[in-house]
Amino acid sequence: MHIEQLEYIVKVAETGSISIAAENLHVSQSGISQSITRLEEELGVKIFKRHRRLGAVPTEEGKTLVKKAYEVLVRLQEFKEEAQSVNTVISGNLKLSSIPGFMLFLLEPLASFKNAYPNVNIEISEKGTQHIIEHVENNQMDIGLITIYEDLIKKREDLIFEVILEGKMKVYASKSSPLASQKFITPEQLMTQNVILYNGDYVKRFANDLISKFGPMNILFTTDNSEVIKKAILEGLGISFGPDFSNKNDPYVLSGEIVPIEIINYEQEKIGVGWVRSENNHFSINTKKFLEHFNFHSRMLTYSPRND
Repeated sequence: MHIEQLEYIVKVAETGSISIAAENLHVSQSGISQSITRLEEELGVKIFKRHRRLGAVPTEEGKTLVKKAYEVLVRLQEFKEEAQSVNTVISGNLKLSSIPGFMLFLLEPLASFKNAYPNVNIEISEKGTQHIIEHVENNQMDIGLITIYEDLIKKREDLIFEVILEGKMKVYASKSSPLASQKFITPEQLMTQNVILYNGDYVKRFANDLISKFGPMNILFTTDNSEVIKKAILEGLGISFGPDFSNKNDPYVLSGEIVPIEIINYEQEKIGVGWVRSENNHFSINTKKFLEHFNFHSRMLTYSPRND
C-alpha cells in the first residue's frame, strides 16, 4: 500500500470519475485505474463499482475505506507541516470567523500572532453560529469563535469544541437606574423592565427560556449592534443582558456607567465561548499557532485583576 493509492481513491470518490481524478492529479487514467485495482486486490475489498454511465461509485465497504483514507491524508499533511514549521517560516492563510459581539476577543491575540508570523495572511469574518458551523464543516473556514452549550456538543460529534471561557448571563443597567442599587434581580422583576435584546443566538436562547418559564418579556427592540445597546442603556431606555465574560472589561462597566446585576432564583444553562473546528478537516499549523496565542491571551483575560 502506498500513500498515492489513498490519494487516488479519495480523489476518485470526490469526482466520481477516474478520468477527472487523473486530470486533477496530473497522472494517467490507466495509472490510477491499475493502482486502485492493485489496492483492491491487496485488501481483498472492492472499493469502487465502475459504470459506463455513472462512473466510479464507492461500494458500501469502499465508502468506509475512502473516509479512513481521507483521515490518514489529513493527518499526514499535519505531520508534514509540523515538521516543516521547525525550520521554515510559517506562511499561507488563516481564516477565522466570530459571532457578532466577540470580535474584541480576537484583537490582542491577532496582533501577537501577526507579529510572530508576519507572512501569514489573515481573513476574519463575522457570522452567526449556524453559518460559522456550516463554513467550518465545508472547510471554508479554519476555526470559528462561537458560544458553546452542552447540548450543542452532544449533537455534533463530528465537530471539535474547545471552551475558552465560561460564565453566566447577567443583567446590565444604567447607573442612574433604580436597579443599579440592587445586587440581584429576579426573573419576575426582569419581566417588568424594557429590554434591549442583542441579536445573538445565545441571547435569544436565554430570552426564549425566560419567556417560556416566566411569561412575556417587554422587548423594546433587537439589534446586533452592541454600541447601540450600550447607548440605549446609558440613556435609560431599558436594560439588557449578556454573558459576564464578554462584558467584564467593557469601558462602561469598568467606569461604573453600566452596572452588572446577578440574576437569582433561576437555574441558568451553562454557557461558554470557544472554538469550533471540524474533526475531519485539515488542522493546519497556522491554526495551531494562532490558538496558542489566543489561549495565552484568554488566560491573561481570565486572571486579570480587573476581573475580580
